[in-house]
Amino acid sequence: ADFDVNKSGQVEIIGWLYQYYNTEPHERVINITGGAVKKADIPAATQLFTTDWVVRYMVDNSLGKYWLEHEVDSPLNKYLEYLLPGEITHHSDNITLENIKVLDNAMGSGHVLVYAFDVLIKMYEEHGYSSREAASLILKNNIVGLEIDKRAHQLAYFALMMKAREYNRRILTSNVSPKLYVFRDVVNISDDIYKQLPQNINTEIKSLVTLFSNATELGSIMQFEKAYNIELLKSEIVKIKVDALDIFRIGASKDAIINMLNIIDVLQTKYEVVVTNPPYMNKFETSLKKYINKHFTAYKSDLFSVFIFNNLQMLKPDGYAAYMTPFVWMFIKTYEALRTYIVNNKQISSLIQMEYSAFEEATVPINTFVIQNSKSHELGSYVKLSEFTGGMAVQDQKVLEIIANPEAGYLYRTSQANFKKIPGSPIAYWASANLIHDFEVGTRMDSIVDPKVGLQTGDNHRFLRQWFEVSLTNIKFNAKSMDESLSSNKKWFPYNKGGSYRKWYGNYDYVVNWENNGAEIRNFKFPNGKQRSVVRNPNYYFRETISWSLITSGGFSIRYRKPSSLPDIAAPFITGLHEDLLYLLGIMNSPVGNYIFKILNPTINLSNGVVANFPVVNTKKEKNFSIIESNLNLTTDDWDSFETSWDFTKNPLLSKIDEHNRKSPPKIDTISDMCQKSAKFRRRINKYG
Repeated sequence: ADFDVNKSGQVEIIGWLYQYYNTEPHERVINITGGAVKKADIPAATQLFTTDWVVRYMVDNSLGKYWLEHEVDSPLNKYLEYLLPGEITHHSDNITLENIKVLDNAMGSGHVLVYAFDVLIKMYEEHGYSSREAASLILKNNIVGLEIDKRAHQLAYFALMMKAREYNRRILTSNVSPKLYVFRDVVNISDDIYKQLPQNINTEIKSLVTLFSNATELGSIMQFEKAYNIELLKSEIVKIKVDALDIFRIGASKDAIINMLNIIDVLQTKYEVVVTNPPYMNKFETSLKKYINKHFTAYKSDLFSVFIFNNLQMLKPDGYAAYMTPFVWMFIKTYEALRTYIVNNKQISSLIQMEYSAFEEATVPINTFVIQNSKSHELGSYVKLSEFTGGMAVQDQKVLEIIANPEAGYLYRTSQANFKKIPGSPIAYWASANLIHDFEVGTRMDSIVDPKVGLQTGDNHRFLRQWFEVSLTNIKFNAKSMDESLSSNKKWFPYNKGGSYRKWYGNYDYVVNWENNGAEIRNFKFPNGKQRSVVRNPNYYFRETISWSLITSGGFSIRYRKPSSLPDIAAPFITGLHEDLLYLLGIMNSPVGNYIFKILNPTINLSNGVVANFPVVNTKKEKNFSIIESNLNLTTDDWDSFETSWDFTKNPLLSKIDEHNRKSPPKIDTISDMCQKSAKFRRRINKYG
């Protein structure tokens, strides 16, 4: 169906073919370990084809909604298949159809702009234009695109011209061309260009050429010191004379500068609608990193977050920006500044959060959303597709179902003012009023205790062992302080590495080489002399704690940890009074606790910073201790009933055998013990034959 031209499959063909063409270089670039993405590799690293239904959602809820807000009696909503349920606020100001501008500043092969063309045709037809006339006007007035990839630009140009020809068969012989531009590095400009320019124009052109010398790396995030009079600059460039032989390539320099000025004009313009699937990239080369740090410091974590902020600056009042991006910006601390800016200054009109692995083309979970350049803070429409597995086809189906039946249960209508009541302002649109109230009246976790992280050995294969891999005589199981560990003269000590999903108690699997107060780990360095290990919060080692695993792919679970262990960086922990620890253990292990953590951060990483935001409502504290202690005792007995526990004494089945028939359990040999016995046996064989 994607390739059926009778079902609008032309754009799908172009987009998918280009993505498949890019598959090998894309895989090569994104699998770079540790290195920055080179300038020449940015197109391959960031070029992802946007799924058709996501394009339609973004355009329907931005361009389509903008039109409906200004045209009270418009029948366009019958055509907008992916317009989410919600109120349409009508604006009294008059708009001119020819003045509505739609920009995609990372347009790829043009999928967004081609569908926007179809929507604009409907709008022109409403106003009585013929399809042929409308097609020319749309190319001339309404659609603008930018791209850093030359081949993608060519495909977008082709796709848009073919779309225009669908409505105007003479469009290819007309003088109308799409306003689609590709960034090119402007270098080697002939000095004869500057000699023919007035001094003031000369200075401005030189300044812009310097900036555009790196245009293919900066692309649409380029910033300018002032607003330039593009028409004046272009008129002066056009006047430059070119000799017939043009041995100094003045003609090529003129073309490069004209293209540069066209792009600057696009970047300086304000738009009613900006729709894009921005690049996802955070491995910056030095020059790009410096530029982003200078102009987008608060949003520098990833190129997509820079685009989110930058595109909002390109909107007219009440205009719409639509995106498809990784959904981490909604929750994690790295993007808190971006969330705070949006919640305080803009209106999240609608958002669709997709299932974690729905978009197979990207290695990150995705969402798509529309933001209005307004502070009205009306109720936004949010669709939660997290529970629906099966890829983008299933996500598409569920969106259409919720549009047809808003009562289906996964459409939420909420005010974004609620997000500010939750620490970190996560976009937790599904949080109930009661839970929001708990955040308001509760005490932050870090006001009671201080969640921390522990040791980073630098090489776990070198410094860690499972407890049964070393001699039990060389393990100190019950050290309660640094001094006690040092005086024990032991090499190995219990180590809390987090581990798999398990509540209340357990995951006592590892020991760490902490001989002589961790001397070998503390002195562990790279060959260049740089410190490799990191000993964090050593004053809290060997204390009584509650702890959880940093990676929570199996769900959140927190466990009690007896005094004696060193914590790993992957096992954040909390220390405090015994009663406080048990109470916090109970509330965080409850279904409500799990629900709150999914609001604070529904990704698989649950850092100590997220736990610090947990609201503690101290009600009926004393009544919970018997339940908590019972759960703790039961899970402790369960853990110790298996041979993998170092506190294992006998199989639970033996407790059902009469006392006089029981046999003492054999001593458990560790791997180390067995190796030693094997070595002794070999020595006897060698000695006695």
